[in-house]
Amino acid sequence: MKWHKINVPLSLQDIHRLSCGDKVLLNGYVYTARDMAHRRFFTALQKNKKLPISIKGEVIYYVGPTPAPRGRIIGACGPTTSSRMDSFTPMLLKSGLKGMIGKGERSIETVRAIKKYKAIYFVTVGGAGAYLAGCVAEARVIAYPDLGPEAIFRLKIRDLPVIVAIDSRGMDIFKRKK
Repeated sequence: MKWHKINVPLSLQDIHRLSCGDKVLLNGYVYTARDMAHRRFFTALQKNKKLPISIKGEVIYYVGPTPAPRGRIIGACGPTTSSRMDSFTPMLLKSGLKGMIGKGERSIETVRAIKKYKAIYFVTVGGAGAYLAGCVAEARVIAYPDLGPEAIFRLKIRDLPVIVAIDSRGMDIFKRKK
């Protein structure tokens, strides 16, 4: 079983060479954002306002980490259901977002936007939040602290295991023939 080691932010070369079903170990910095942060992003973009972070070329991890236990960097940080962000995703991709990490299927509109904007969607294992927390080397709230666990965190990740669920050509792991 071959794993690709990829650094984030993602290069266009990395995005184009990855295919649906590829196993990847991600390294570098990602941003967290869930439902409420996405709604705020969407509202800001609709009003032509600047986002609190630059999303150009970046990866968003759909996660709301639990509080860090004593002596730990972060609490459990498993993925949330990605389809809840689908109404916001095409606009974020148009604004430069290049990758997303979550769990589950995406809407056909989101798959089309991933293909159109040459982005990528990764999935990771739900229910493995404690294990995935071990892949986080740094965690810092950088925007929307009033949202608590749904605030935007900047995470430094090391060998976060993900699978390419939707590649830049629009191939969708959930739609493969069995």
